[in-house]
Formats: sequence, structure tokens, C-alpha cells
Amino acid sequence: MASPLAAQLTRLVDQISTIIVGKRAQIEDCVACLLAGGHLLIEDVPGVGKTTLAHALAVSLGLRFSRVQFTADLMPSDLVGVSVYERSKEAFIFHPGPVFAQVLLADEINRAGPKTQSALLEAMEEQQVTVEGETRALPRPFFVIATQNPSEQVGTYPLPESQLDRFLMCITLGYPDRASERALLAGQDRREAINHLRPLMTPDELVAAQRAVLAVHASGALLDYLQALLAATRGGAWFVEGLSPRAGIAVLRAAKARALLGERDYVAPDDIQAILAQTVAHRLMPLAGAGRGPIEQVRAMMAAVPLP
Repeated sequence: MASPLAAQLTRLVDQISTIIVGKRAQIEDCVACLLAGGHLLIEDVPGVGKTTLAHALAVSLGLRFSRVQFTADLMPSDLVGVSVYERSKEAFIFHPGPVFAQVLLADEINRAGPKTQSALLEAMEEQQVTVEGETRALPRPFFVIATQNPSEQVGTYPLPESQLDRFLMCITLGYPDRASERALLAGQDRREAINHLRPLMTPDELVAAQRAVLAVHASGALLDYLQALLAATRGGAWFVEGLSPRAGIAVLRAAKARALLGERDYVAPDDIQAILAQTVAHRLMPLAGAGRGPIEQVRAMMAAVPLP
């Protein structure tokens, strides 16, 4: 019998699936990333539902939502805020920027310059921002969903490795199948449909669910398997450089969240296999001549590492 939390999470995924049709696996990845306390990068062509997914998630969780369109002229102060002198108060008053939200959609993040991209680093890692020498805490929960256009498109700046490493997962939505696309064409406008969604969790319930993820058990044998995968990335046979310990922790957190979505209080090897590519491929570069992209190379390596 499903626990109340598991049933609540199932209803959450079901509701978002009415907006983002035919992409249940990607929605589950998004929810798992949030439950694990990480941030999500979605790389895809424009118009496949990246912004709509972020908005639907925020509304379904009753969270404050903010969207920033990243452009070449976007300044860090446009994101984090600025202090303005107010004559009536004879003082500088801080006006918070859109980063002071619970769900921040950084739309087309790779169209902004490196200086603005780096303004998100402290917010994503420390859940705080420092402006003019003063540190201000961000609201909790705090979840960044960034979208990224393919790097070959004009006017994009590649994200540095330090910023890519701050994203727990990187996913692709892809084009809908024929039946899902017909439902989109014949149905209600998705942005209008979002207005009819209702919150299924409170922010406090979400924070409690994030704590429940930390309590999911990982056995010694499961950790052996995870360490074998980490060692494989570092052996020089698959990738230019291997995964860091921080990446290993990210994999375990994501696997625990996946187990919770699967109504289990322990991590199984299937959980690691289900989230490994989404969690590590954006952190790795295949060896020259591998003939595979990062995701395919991760899957090939995973198939070569025996289960415990």
C-alpha cells in the first residue's frame, strides 16, 4: 500500500502530465531533482515545453515562480537585485531581483554572458546571494530550472564546467509522439490550462519530502556498485576526466529521490541506472574517437560495469 507521501507525489506527476503530455519520465526526473535538493538544466530546441514544465511544477507545489529571459545584455544586478537611494528615507534600500523566488526559471541561460551566468553560482550552491558586501538568504525551498539552447545555435555562450557541475540533472524533453502532439493541437492552450491547476503540496510539505529523501537507505552493496561506476569514469577508458566526489554524492541523492518516487525506502541498482545518464553526462567528455555522445557513452560504460 502506498504511503501518503508516495500517493501525493504520484498525484503531482499525474497533474503535471496533463500539461506536458507524453513526457512522464522527464517529469519524474524533474520532480526527483527537486526532491533531491538539486537544480535542473533542460537542453532542447525552443517550443517543446521547457518553460511550461517549470511553470506547471511551481503552480502544482504552490511555490513563488519567477522567470528571467537571459539575453546578451542581461546584467548580474538584473538577476540578484540592486540598492537604490530613496530620498524620503535618506538611505539605500535594497530591491530584490527575480532570483528571490522559490522556483526560478532561467530561460535560455546560455544566451547571457559569462559574468551574468556566474551570478547564479552562489545562489545555486549556497542558497544565498551577496550584493554590495551583504549576504541575503534566498527562500526555501529554492529550485533553479535553467533552459539551454543547442550550442550550435547563434548567440549562445557555453556554460563553464563549474556551472554545469551545479546542476544535479540535465534532461531533454524532445518532440512529442504523434498521439501526444495531436492532443496538444486539439486541446486547450497549455498556458491557459496552467491557470486551472491547483497546489497539491505546501512548501513545508515539500521541505519534509526533501528530508524524507535523505532518510532513504543505501546498503553497502549499493554503495560498492556506485563506487565501481565512479571508478570506471576515472579509469581513462571512457572519459577524458572522471567524476568528482561531489558528482558521486549527486548520483546517490538523485537515486534516493527516485526510490522515494518508486514508493521504496531503500535504493536499488535500478534507481542508479535510471538516473545515471541524466545526472552525470553533462559533467563528462567522452574520449576522442569514442563515436558516441556523453549520454550514449555513459550508458555503454554502465552496461560494462557488473551489478553487485
